[in-house]
Amino acid sequence: MGIKSKAAAAVLVLLLFLGSLWLQGGLDYHWDSCLKGYNQVNKLSNSSGVDGAGGPQVLEGCPGQTFQVSLLLSHLLAAPAYTSDVLLQPYLSSWDELVKFMDALGSMVGLISKEIESKTSIIRQLAILAEENPEAELGPDVHSINSEAGTKTSLELSQHKGAYHSVRSMIWVELNRGIVNFHQQTDSGCRTLLRLHRALLWLKLFLEKLAETPVAGRLRSPSELCREAYQSSLANHHTWFVRRAAELAFIAMPERSFFFRLVCVQSQEELSVMLSRVVQAIEEVYDRTQKALEENGMLDLP
Repeated sequence: MGIKSKAAAAVLVLLLFLGSLWLQGGLDYHWDSCLKGYNQVNKLSNSSGVDGAGGPQVLEGCPGQTFQVSLLLSHLLAAPAYTSDVLLQPYLSSWDELVKFMDALGSMVGLISKEIESKTSIIRQLAILAEENPEAELGPDVHSINSEAGTKTSLELSQHKGAYHSVRSMIWVELNRGIVNFHQQTDSGCRTLLRLHRALLWLKLFLEKLAETPVAGRLRSPSELCREAYQSSLANHHTWFVRRAAELAFIAMPERSFFFRLVCVQSQEELSVMLSRVVQAIEEVYDRTQKALEENGMLDLP
């Protein structure tokens, strides 16, 4: 076997091992990425936010592609509920779309998407088990997990469908059942959500940077931007070895032109409009989840 073949094999083994570490430790040991759609920028250019003057604007699908930025955005916009909650079904559907995005970036990043799928599967399985054993369905004091309890009506409370209907209902039920362990690793929904939550921050930061305008006439490479976003987020939760392995993985990050094709745009200006809208939707979901986890002391679950 030649030197190049040995090096390629070593990189593959390292990435597979890294994936197994992330699987054992969760998205605690994780790194993620970003997006794709149709040339809908003309529909977006009149609105700088998530919603236009007449409400959310509809994006068309991008023909011939598995990942659809239009679906991602629709799931993200459907996730916020009430004054501070996040519905789990559209939240997890958002991750389904992001998994397709990561798979589009190639086999190296695709290894990481498998880990995310395992995390979303854990929460979905817990939801199924809770439906089969509804012994701790939401009680009349479910509002105790909401800081805006006084603003919620009985009608709003009755609209909850089950224990894993939303982020806050999941937190309340798992605390009530003693499922959450604050001292050792478990497969609780709350711990699993925290790992996804940390990965979502990396994604948000990366997309923000990818949407930036040129600095001194130069657009920085996606590899450089993703590394910077990683160092500001997930690196804080990773071991030295995982951080070094992640740095190696950044070498395989596609060039910027790949991301143009991925979201079906023609220029950096169009990419910025598209990604800014997605980032704003992610930020709303992220901030609500962050608040719910923080209020219940869950930002450092092992």
